[in-house]
Amino acid sequence: MILSQLLAPEAIRVLSAISSKKRLFHTLSDVAEQVYGLDPVAVSEALMDREALGPTAVGQGVALPHARMAGIARVHGAFLRLDKPLEFGAVDRQPVDLIFGLFAPEDAGVDHLKALASVSRTLRDPELCTTLRANDDPSAIHALLTQRTASHAA
Repeated sequence: MILSQLLAPEAIRVLSAISSKKRLFHTLSDVAEQVYGLDPVAVSEALMDREALGPTAVGQGVALPHARMAGIARVHGAFLRLDKPLEFGAVDRQPVDLIFGLFAPEDAGVDHLKALASVSRTLRDPELCTTLRANDDPSAIHALLTQRTASHAA
């Protein structure tokens, strides 16, 4: 799955600090509402319910919070870059500063898994993560994320 299909340019935020996972999920929910018209309460609750099953931090300062929800037609994404990393319960004990949230239909099945795999593969690249961390421009971040996956999909 190509990230440009998941991630609208308006769904990227660069934030100075977030005080907690709960606040982070509320921020992702606000982005999901503003960009995709999703119910922010439902998004936040779904993300917190999923996180209660186990941390979605994948290591190296990256987290992939995700949730399946009713009333969504397709998978959507939001990306946050934090200036101040947030403790997230990662296996490697590193706080996270690159967060890619995914919101999928309840019955998304394989599309949800393809989206997670694509985001995970993309953010596993240390060089890309370094470039993302050094960038404050949401449109440049969008280009970095989507051009990379587009060139790998070809």
